[in-house]
Amino acid sequence: MPLTKFSNLDFDQIKTQIKDYLRSNSNFTDFDFEGSNFSVLIDTLAYNTYITSYNANMVANEVFIDSATLRENVVSLARNIGYLPSSKKSAKATVSFFVDTSTLTTNPTTMTLRAGLVAVSDSFGGSNYTFCIPEDVTVPVTNDTAFFNDIEIYEGTFLSKSFTVDTSNIDQRFIIPNANTDTSTLVVQIKESEFDITSVKYELVQSIIDVTGTSKIFLLQEVADEKYELLFGDGVFGNRLEDGNVITATYVITNGADANGVRNFTFSGRLVDNDDRVVTTGVSAITVVNSSTGGGDIETVDSVRKYAPLKYAAQNRAVTSQDYEVLTKQVFPETESVSAFGGEELNPPQFGRVFIAIKPKNGSYLSNFVKSDIIGKLKRHTVAGIVPQIIDLKYLYVEIDSNVYYNTNQFPSASSLKTKVTECLEAYSNTTELNSYGARLKYSKLLRVIDDCDSAITSNITNIRIRRDLRPVLNSFADYELCFGNRFHIGEGVNIKTSGFYVEGYSGEVFLSDIPDSNMETGTINLIRAISQSEIQVLRRNVGTIDYVRGEINLSPIKIVGTSKFEAEFPIIEIQAIPYSNDVIGLQDLFLQLDISKSNVNVISDTISSGADVSGSRYTVSSSFSNGKITR
Repeated sequence: MPLTKFSNLDFDQIKTQIKDYLRSNSNFTDFDFEGSNFSVLIDTLAYNTYITSYNANMVANEVFIDSATLRENVVSLARNIGYLPSSKKSAKATVSFFVDTSTLTTNPTTMTLRAGLVAVSDSFGGSNYTFCIPEDVTVPVTNDTAFFNDIEIYEGTFLSKSFTVDTSNIDQRFIIPNANTDTSTLVVQIKESEFDITSVKYELVQSIIDVTGTSKIFLLQEVADEKYELLFGDGVFGNRLEDGNVITATYVITNGADANGVRNFTFSGRLVDNDDRVVTTGVSAITVVNSSTGGGDIETVDSVRKYAPLKYAAQNRAVTSQDYEVLTKQVFPETESVSAFGGEELNPPQFGRVFIAIKPKNGSYLSNFVKSDIIGKLKRHTVAGIVPQIIDLKYLYVEIDSNVYYNTNQFPSASSLKTKVTECLEAYSNTTELNSYGARLKYSKLLRVIDDCDSAITSNITNIRIRRDLRPVLNSFADYELCFGNRFHIGEGVNIKTSGFYVEGYSGEVFLSDIPDSNMETGTINLIRAISQSEIQVLRRNVGTIDYVRGEINLSPIKIVGTSKFEAEFPIIEIQAIPYSNDVIGLQDLFLQLDISKSNVNVISDTISSGADVSGSRYTVSSSFSNGKITR
């Protein structure tokens, strides 16, 4: 009998192939496979073949980092090339308080805040969060007062785990038994034996460069269930542990991003004086210097897939722009997204420089101190003669005007459907497809998100516009350059629209507008006053230029004294344009975001689909082009 090749995983086709295989035997040529008990055996064989083929396919997928789906397998494959995924991050707050020691019977010289619980938050998002410190904090007592200023506290529970080294157990592993560990809070100390009082602190390293046989170091790797394993040296790379040594690991397990934004705390810490006497009185209320920020979730599988091969290719050397992206994420784990590009890509070019734009996991901008720290760490890996430079985050906002048609027989409430569509768009706007450097808004995907939001939706007409927010320098002459990174569409009406602002020498609110040149590739910017939404008064011509092809606006020196809109108390001017393509990209240092708060969603009854107007004579038509308003 000839062998049969099973070329797919379809159960029915496998069953048919088994029957054909049996019929090729003369003993079963005229056998009734469907009407006999033999059918049960064939079903069993087909089912077994189906399961075996499925398992073989899954196993084959799970051995490659590109196709693996289980986190344990992806992390294991990344570990083989030296990549450690970032852990959950505790939200950190900065607080201050003081302790009045004048009522104590003794006169302490120092006061110590013990590692562990420090404060409990008031109800926040329906939950109370605990905040702790991973190590003791000791301050002097001056004039009967101990000041604990700018103490950084971590959201989560402070835990400790001890291991005793048993060299006779060749399979011994040191695994931290808790998931959701913030590895940045991990402190590892080693004692010679359980009877020793003193211990030695070991340092976490990412590579074995400059590590000797006596270096007090440990390494970390993620294992099953998002837990972490401690690895120690063998006497060649790192100090070798001896039988009976006691390992003590302290760490914080956290809720991650859920605790961002907490700013009200009640003290719950443990204070002791220099004689180790517990102090419970004289503690002031907690003053919040900075509310909690920085909390984040464990690195996603998609992120591990992306950065692990890139880090391996970089080999801890920053040569290409991708190398800088990978190493930036390594030296600054708070990075949500990063973009790096060479100065030769700019116009005019800046040779010998690499520009790095970083979107932190929480917040929009990096402090100068953090920038300097990142640059210092990157210089250990850079090629001589190349100067890395961190630039501030720049947002490119995408706004939409969407008219959504729906069948009133399937969804009678227009307001509820509008809310549902808005929620679908909010969910889409928060995906990594948009919130990253190099992201692209795919117009067809956006339309599909709206259409698939509910079965009652029959179609949608959606228009796209892009926006940059200009933060002017008030009361000073300054010139401005605004790059959108996307070509502008040139229509018959006004192409560039802005929110209102105020300029020295002109009364009332003014705006910017554009006039294309004859080549339809460049144009001039005028300062205007809006008499109505269809009539303008030109106040000053040629206050700037516009390049429609490059998507750039340049304003000549102008003294702006105020704006009509603010963002986080900062004055801004919103400048919008219509993109040449509905597929919008985030070029170089532009961080792409779909701004639902500035978008418009209208739901319209589809009278044809609902049967109310089969002829279509009363059907509401929506324009596929932007409105003709002069201002935003």
